[in-house]
Amino acid sequence: MENQYSYYNPDDHQQNGQNEYQNQGGNQGWPHGHEPREPKEKKKMPKAVAVVGLALLFGVVSSAVFLTSNLVGSKVLGLEKNTESKETASKVSGTTLTKSSSVVTSDVSGVVENVMPSVVSITNLSVQEVQNFFGGVSQQESESAGSGIIISQTDEELLIVTNYHVIAGSETLTVTFDDETSLEANIKGTDSEHDLAVIAVPLDTISSDTMEAIAVATLGDSTKLQIGEPAIVIGNALGYGQSVTTGVISALNRQNSGTDAQTGEEVTSDIKLIQTDAAINPGNSGGALVNANGEVVGINSSKIAGTTVEGMGYAIPISDVMDILDNLMSQKTKAKVPEEKKGYLGITGFDVTAQNAEQFGMPTGVYIDEVTRGGGADDAGLTKGNVITAINGTRVESMDALKSELEYYAAGETVSVTVSIPENNGEYSEKTVDVTLGKAAK
Repeated sequence: MENQYSYYNPDDHQQNGQNEYQNQGGNQGWPHGHEPREPKEKKKMPKAVAVVGLALLFGVVSSAVFLTSNLVGSKVLGLEKNTESKETASKVSGTTLTKSSSVVTSDVSGVVENVMPSVVSITNLSVQEVQNFFGGVSQQESESAGSGIIISQTDEELLIVTNYHVIAGSETLTVTFDDETSLEANIKGTDSEHDLAVIAVPLDTISSDTMEAIAVATLGDSTKLQIGEPAIVIGNALGYGQSVTTGVISALNRQNSGTDAQTGEEVTSDIKLIQTDAAINPGNSGGALVNANGEVVGINSSKIAGTTVEGMGYAIPISDVMDILDNLMSQKTKAKVPEEKKGYLGITGFDVTAQNAEQFGMPTGVYIDEVTRGGGADDAGLTKGNVITAINGTRVESMDALKSELEYYAAGETVSVTVSIPENNGEYSEKTVDVTLGKAAK
């Protein structure tokens, strides 16, 4: 059957043209020097190059189509959004959070700048009795470091909260402010049971330049803390001066036991603590635990250390101890009196430790073993078997603590002594009596 379709074939067309010229007499139809050239041999494109070219072409076309569809969708369908591919920053309660892809870093420099003037370093110079190799006892000066927070200012004093163990047994307390000015401080009130103390610096000893450089801390609400929120620790770590560590609130309402600064025994506080992974090192005690708003939410108190433990520090929640702090701040500022003027209760006694208290159902404090006839305690009606638990509202849990507290009172002064008195049923009743201190027996 004859083929009904005609196909265009360049080779056939060229061949027919040549035959036609030859039938007309070869080159007779062309002027001299313009004879038809021999057709050049066509170069074929390598397959690899062709594939790459097609791929590039496809990519360009696809991109153009994609961009066009996005533009149309955004403009026509109202899908346009404000997006930024570059690094963005946002202010969150004074803390700048810088976001880059999936990484978030926190800059707390603004918070620290505002809070640092309200945090102080505390140096405690104490005298301790040291037993030598031959059994003799000598006195040796010891220096320790801690931190504090300026929480109030009265007409006469600047009040600073810290831990009790930071100032325990002190002979001299030195406070160093943010401008590196150092001044002597006195104890206003202590609560060894909750590891809290308030010390005071007289305003008339502080220069105007220092007053401009420092600030009273802003206290926050620790009851509103949430696990995982930022935590900032500021304090005198290792006694080197103020430093900053950061982390998060790791847990709330932690019950932690520690070592009593006076007795060396392990005690458990009834205050539930804040746990954080922000580093709390020796010297940070008494310093500030701060939230992202620059508010003090805790008083750094202790750190668990060990080869298997890392990133577990504790702070006393500020909201849970405000009543205690108000009581300590309202007490009369204490200044140690010279040895020859010290007052005495007129008793002998021994410690009622936490272990003894639990074993015998007694309160912790100082058990009165003997009362000096004609002394202050005898005149006030204290007897053998009474347990002294506080002096002028300050908790007393050992003879050493009792002696340390009495160093601030001269003979002839009257102090309020809280005692627990045994009843016939084995229970103890508590009462407070006024005792006029006597002179030391010669």
